[in-house]
Amino acid sequence: MKIEVVKATQQQKSVLCNLMELYQYDLSEIEAKDVDDCGLFGYRYLDYYWTEPERHPFLVKVDEKLAGFVLINQHTYFHQDNHAKSIAEFFILKKYRNQGIGEQVATHIFNQFPGFWEVRQTALNLGAQAFWGKVISQYTNGAFNEVFLNDDRWHGAIKTFDNSDKLLTKKTPDKSVYF
Repeated sequence: MKIEVVKATQQQKSVLCNLMELYQYDLSEIEAKDVDDCGLFGYRYLDYYWTEPERHPFLVKVDEKLAGFVLINQHTYFHQDNHAKSIAEFFILKKYRNQGIGEQVATHIFNQFPGFWEVRQTALNLGAQAFWGKVISQYTNGAFNEVFLNDDRWHGAIKTFDNSDKLLTKKTPDKSVYF
């Protein structure tokens, strides 16, 4: 199985937008979100991934087929420096779940951006909490913190860690990477 993580180009924004609808459909049973009058969930931050340099959109492919996406930004609650990163959105199509693909993609993304990380999961998304708990625990050998916020900023778990010491073969975020 060939897994590829590709920085999404401006021309691929509509592809990411379509995948975002599937992602939000999956989340709709947890977050009770409704579609708009056009039958779409929409994602108000998507355009910013091509206009703000601290945002990074990636597409995930498995054996040359679209399999998901990852959105990275610097909107963090605990680390207010310019280098802290956050997984804004992470989606793997159901067909490709439970095969280790999400774990490999997450590990690759973390290795791309050494430094402080925050990964949030909403309080009701127990599947995401289990997934990120397992992935981050394995990635950090258990050296991460978890805080549960319940305020006007966030309702749920936030896992934090620092991978600055992981000087693995860092690739530039603009390149496709196969593994």
